[in-house]
Formats: sequence, structure tokens, C-alpha cells
Amino acid sequence: MRTHCFLAVLLWSSVFYVVHMTPSQKRTNKHSYSERITGMSENDGKTLHRTKRGWMWNQFFLLEEYTGPDTQYVGKLHTDQDKGDGNLKYILTGDGAGSLFIIDENTGDIHAAKKLDREEKSLYVLRAKAIDRKTGRQVEPESEFIIKIHDINDNEPKFTKDLYTASIPEMSGVGTSVIQVTATDADDANYGNSAKVVYSILQGQPYFSVDPETGIIKTALPDMSRENREQYQVVIQAKDMGGQMGGLSGTTTVNITLTDVNDNPPRFPQSSYQFSSPESAPPGTPLGRIKANDPDVGENAEIEYSISNGDGSDMFDIITDKDTQEGIITVKKHLDFENKVLYTLRVEATNTHPDPRFLQLGPFKDTALVKISVEDIDEPPVFSRPWYLIEVDEDAKEGSIIGQVVAQDPDIAKNAIKYSVDRHTDLDRIFNIYSGNGSLFLSKPLDREETPWHNITVIATEINNPKQSSQIPVFIRILDINDHAPEFANYYETFVCENAKAGQLIQTVSAIDKDQPPRGHKFFFELVPEFAVHPNFSVVDNKDNTAGIMTRRNGYSRSKTSTYLLPIIIFDNDYPIQSSTGTLTIRVCACDSRGNMQSCSAEALLLPAGLSTGALVAILLCIIILLVLVVLFTALKRQRKKEPLIISKDDVRDNIVTYNDEGGGEEDTQAFDIGTLRNPEAREESKMRRDVIPETIFQIRRTAPLWENIDVQDFIHRRLKENDLDPAAPPYDSLATYAYEGNDSIANSLSSLESLTTEGNQDYDYLSDWGPRFKKLADMYGGEDSDRD
Repeated sequence: MRTHCFLAVLLWSSVFYVVHMTPSQKRTNKHSYSERITGMSENDGKTLHRTKRGWMWNQFFLLEEYTGPDTQYVGKLHTDQDKGDGNLKYILTGDGAGSLFIIDENTGDIHAAKKLDREEKSLYVLRAKAIDRKTGRQVEPESEFIIKIHDINDNEPKFTKDLYTASIPEMSGVGTSVIQVTATDADDANYGNSAKVVYSILQGQPYFSVDPETGIIKTALPDMSRENREQYQVVIQAKDMGGQMGGLSGTTTVNITLTDVNDNPPRFPQSSYQFSSPESAPPGTPLGRIKANDPDVGENAEIEYSISNGDGSDMFDIITDKDTQEGIITVKKHLDFENKVLYTLRVEATNTHPDPRFLQLGPFKDTALVKISVEDIDEPPVFSRPWYLIEVDEDAKEGSIIGQVVAQDPDIAKNAIKYSVDRHTDLDRIFNIYSGNGSLFLSKPLDREETPWHNITVIATEINNPKQSSQIPVFIRILDINDHAPEFANYYETFVCENAKAGQLIQTVSAIDKDQPPRGHKFFFELVPEFAVHPNFSVVDNKDNTAGIMTRRNGYSRSKTSTYLLPIIIFDNDYPIQSSTGTLTIRVCACDSRGNMQSCSAEALLLPAGLSTGALVAILLCIIILLVLVVLFTALKRQRKKEPLIISKDDVRDNIVTYNDEGGGEEDTQAFDIGTLRNPEAREESKMRRDVIPETIFQIRRTAPLWENIDVQDFIHRRLKENDLDPAAPPYDSLATYAYEGNDSIANSLSSLESLTTEGNQDYDYLSDWGPRFKKLADMYGGEDSDRD
């Protein structure tokens, strides 16, 4: 519900005037209005229309921070429908209703239950309505009204910051603005002077002042110097009520810093300085530091040092240390005590960033006198030159002098000098030097073609003080002498076609020479005198250090002569003239119609004319592959284990080999004695067999010794000799297959060669007693079904 209220009079000091307010007629909403019309239709059977009514209450301004003993009376709500009979009930809703504001529902009187603070809330919006107690219906639509809180001066001014920081350049003029401070008052600025603030300065005079209305702090003294005082603390007060008595106030602190300007020139603390330097100090050696003081800071205190004049301005220099703002005096050139012992310099210090506003204060620079004395020291010898270049002919004789170096002691004493060669630079000891006068001479012959330059170092040392020495490089250039003859530049593979014509060029040759004549090389070519008129070829000198080989006849035959040797003499033009003879080998080759070589070997004439070079190469490759296969096959066959000499199972000798009586090779001397076979004379020595040990040794009748049979003995000896001489024969232990075991075996011989000399059948039953290893022999010889034919 919206109500239009017109305020007629303001109340002062809790005196209120009654204002009659007539709220405009307004339906709350369509739904509630319809219900009201429907209900009336049921009762009366016809539509009823409401009459206009008006609200009446007291409008007011309430003071904040009320401290009275009773609740503060606000005002009274009243409607023209109230007849005073108590039938109406007043209800208050909105901001603070029921807690801050209490209404008497019978009379409509409103009271403030608590103390109010305008700074917390300055405006309260409430709604009022009157209800008929009997029917519960509103007699008036709900209406809205406003309660405003009157301000009192209960808040002091407060600055936006507790501490302000500001800076201003030193030497600023009076009235230069520094910073503005601001204070705010929470009281109502539209009601009285409670929020009117005035600024004043409590601390910081007479250096600064403050504008009472704006709070702008300004300088109050001229030419304030940072060097005298840099920091200032200013206290500013803000007071309300326009600064009148009884007003509340607040303060803040402002820290003001004077920033530096370049208003001070550099000044040397003393007018002269004294330094010394040894004469051996190399250029760039620092001798000392000087410093001009500048009370300014930062770039305003940066100083540049220079030498303005003096007799040592060419010998010394000064540089500026940017970190310490000091001037460093250094040696610029080599000093010599014998020439001058004292130098004087005028050093100037200047600000690099002067301020034009303060140039009238004077020049921003200062000067000081610097004296430098040179100290004498024992110096090493000094050579007459920084380096030496010596030229010598390569044919110079050993012991000949090629040059001289000279050094002297620069000191007043003029000590004697001795010379030597640094052997690290002359490992071959080609050069030597006379220690007394520095003359260089040769110790070995020279060869320019091997080493055209020699770089050696000569040392000069004081005889009285060997620690004082100096070195000098000596460059020795070897001059060329024409001592090498020219020769062919390359190895030439020259050929001539069988179908060549007379006057045809077949080769161009050139020459080289290790010598380097000053006018360059010039070579001449000609045939040796013996072949001055060669029937087959001629040499034509091209006059450009080359020569052409020309044919002198038509056609050449490989079958008659396949190769020609052509000796050529090569001369140079230097003195003395050197010459050499080079032989050119010319092969006769078969060529195609365009002169391209096809074949040069004489064997190619025997091949069919239809075979080309590619076919010959293929045939050669096939032959090589076959040879490789044969070699591989032979090698693999040799590595393969050889088959036993006896393969047939029916052969008796096979049984001797396979009954596990195997030897260990030539190095095995424990199995049996090979010497028995090689030396039949050892037959009478009875030795036990060591490779087979029977479990039981039987007494077997001895037969006639086999070695007495001359035919068998000769046979075995011949076979033994053949195998000794045959490198492909099996090892000696294989000879057991020849059935001659010697007379050491307890089994005697089992060969059938000896069985013919005995009468009757032999008994081999004892073989079955020898164990499993002799079982096969026992079955063969001891069984009833043995073959006795």
C-alpha cells in the first residue's frame, strides 16, 4: 500500500505539531477485493461500496542518543474511524517495530524503547493499520510513514590514515605543496556544524603549515637543506563544530622526507696527494685512489675524474670506480727511472649530473695535485728490437754466422750480458749462438724443402744476476737454392691404339720441382740424346711447362711390341740448371673406332674375337669361385674324423680295435710302450701291460715268439717305417691293428698268423674269466660253434 504524506512543520526540541494525513484510496490486490465483494453479496445479495476514510497521527524527528529515565515518546497514530470507544486496535510493523518502537494498541501512542544512533541508522520506515476488534477487519488500508533521527555531535573527525608519508625536494620555495590529509566526521553534515571540520598543525612548525579547510600541507621556510636535516614529523589536528570550543577532534602524523637535489659540488679533502711506482710496473697497474667528497646522494653524487694537465698526463691515467666514486690512478706507459723520477698531475673531479638551478652557486668541480715518484729496480736486459728476422741460404755451411741479436742492461750499472738459445724452440739443435756477442751460427745443414722457416727464441741474461733475463723471438727464413731437379708431376699410364695415325697426341705430361725460384718455374722437355729421333714417338714442348707425346707412324702391333719405353729429359731454368730423366711407359692397346681402349694385354689376342671384356671378367670370377670351393672342401675334409682302418665286422683285427683298448695319443705313455714296435730289441724285457688289468692272471702256454718269424717282422717294420714317414698316417696307438702286440701281454698273441705253428686247437676258455670287456672275444674263440676251417 502506498501513502502520499506531506510534511508541514518540523518539530524542534521534542515539540510536535499534529498533521492530518489522508491516505489515498487503494485496493491491496484484486484477489482480496473480490473476496470482499463476494462475501457482501452472500449477506445482502447486492454489491456494497466502501466509503473513504483517513489516517491521523503525529509526524516527528527523533533525537539520537536519548539518555532520559523514561522511554522517549515518538508520536500517536489516529484515524478518523476511531470513536474513542476502544473498538479499534492499532498495529505497527516495519523497521524496529516491536523492538525499537512500541505502540499502545488502544491509543496508538508510539514510544522508542531503546537509545538510537543516527550513525547506525538514520531513517526508519514503518507501516500502521487499524483493525476492528469485533470483526477483525481493517477499517483503513495499511499506511506507511517515516521516522527520521535527529543528529547530535557525538562523533569526532577521523583521518583516512593513521600515518602519512610524503617527500619533497630540498631547497623548495615557501608554499610548495607537500601532501593533503583528509578527515571525515560521521555526524550529519546537513544538521548544524557537527560535521564541519577545520585543520590545524600541532607539530612541525615553523617548517610546514596546513590549510585549515583543505588539509593541504605546505612548506613554510625557504631553502630547507637535506644535508642539514632530512626527516620531519608533522602532527595535524582535525576539529569539528567549525573549530569552536566544545568541538571534537582527531589527529594524524605525517612523516616528510626531503629528497636530494644536486646543490653541492664535489670537494677534495686535501689539496695534494703523493704516490710512488716501480719502473717495472706494466701499463694498467693501479698506483692509488683519491676521492672527492659530495654530500649529495645517488646520481647527484656521481663524480667523473680526469687529468686536466701536468707533465705525467701521457704516462698515467685515472679511471672512476662507479661503486665507491673514487678515482684510480694507473700506469699508462712503461716508466723508466733513468729518464725521469718524478711526475706531477692535476686531477679534476666533476659532477656528472649538474642541476642548472644551482649553477649560480659556483662550478660543480674541484681539482687536486698528484705527485708520482718512480722507484728504481734491477731490470732485465732489453733487446734492440722487439723481434728479429734473419734470412739465410739453404746451402750455407755449418759454422757460418747468419745474424746477430743485441741486448743491454737498461740500469745505470750496465751489467754484462750473455746469450743463449732456448732449446725448446730448437730441438734439432740446428742453430747456436756466441754467448758473448749474440752472433747466431749454423750447427747443422739446412734444407728449405723440409723446413722453410725456423722460429727460435734467444735469451739474454745478466751475468751478475741470472734472475734478470729476457727473451726475444728470432724468425729465420731459409732462402731457396736450385738443388732439386724437376720430375714428372704424376705417374702416367699411357697407351697408343693399334690403329693410331701419325701425328696423333696420346699423352700430355707436366713436371713439378721442390724448389721455388723467385721468377717461378720454367720447364723444358726433350728426348734423351740416344733417342733424339725416335721412330715411333716424338716429344713436343708446349712452352707452358707441359709437353705432348705424339705418334710418328701409322699403326702399332701388340703381337710384335706390346710396350714402348720413352725416356724424356726435363730441365729447369734456374741456376745451376737441374735436370732429370723420366721414362714414360707406353702400352699398345686395342681400341674401338672412337679411340676408346678395349684391351692392352697380349694374352687377349689368343681369345676368340667374339668374347668381350665382360665375358672375360665373368670367366675369371667363375675360376676364382671354384678354387675357393676346392680349398674349403679340402679344409673341411681334414677336420673330419678319420674312419677306422678296418670296417668289416668279420675281420678279426676289428675285434682288437673295438674291445675298448684305446690309446691316448702320442703323449699317452701309460697305455703301452711304443718303443716296442720301433725297437724290436726291447722284446726280451718282460713288462706288464698297463692299459688292461685282468681280474685273474692265467698261466697261458707261450707260443713261439712272433718276432722270430722273419717275414712277419720285416713286414711290420716296413709298414711301421711307411707310417712314420707318412704325415697323414693315424696315431701310433692305431698300429695295434697290425697284430704285433709284443711279448708283454699276458694274453699273448691272438693272431691267426702264429696259430699255424702250433699243434692242435688252442683253448680260449680263459677269455670268459677276464670280465665283460672280453666277452666278445670269448664268444668268438671259446664257443663250440667257432669257425675252425
